Amino acid sequence: MRETRAELDELQALLDVSLSRSTRHLRSIINEQHTLTAARLTQVLTGMCTLALSTVTAKGEPRISGVDGHFLHGRWLFGTARDAAKARHIAARPAVSAAHMRGEELGVFTHGTVETLNPANGAPAADWPELLGYLRDFYGHDDFDWDTEAVYFRLHPHWMTVYAPDPAKLAAASPS
Repeated sequence: MRETRAELDELQALLDVSLSRSTRHLRSIINEQHTLTAARLTQVLTGMCTLALSTVTAKGEPRISGVDGHFLHGRWLFGTARDAAKARHIAARPAVSAAHMRGEELGVFTHGTVETLNPANGAPAADWPELLGYLRDFYGHDDFDWDTEAVYFRLHPHWMTVYAPDPAKLAAASPS
């Protein structure tokens, strides 16, 4: 777990507000018995988590694709090739939705806006060296040219909710 106390508090507030503003139907499915706290969520979302990422074309048509997601500091981090269609979509329209699902045991649903962490032109995010260190440790230092081939994004959520029908079972199967 890499989150600070302040990051956990911010994530918990987001989860609480998101659920409180959701429809009655969603709240009938996701409730206090079928969700995770921010602290528990950060313990469950370790390593690489496959995300279904939704972007929008210039014509307003939705596109969905898979990306490697990493949940760090209470935010999704993901990357793609600089010349990928999703990279162009995000550059023009940075609002995205992402879902991470593990069968019927866990669903993490997020809507928000992305920031580019390592732009081709311009200064990288202030914490990019730390995040790049994490990514290199995870994927290997020499898998590709981190500066020219890949672009990484951080998803700043304005809405996030977590479905966990059996939190105790999920906790038992996850690293502590």
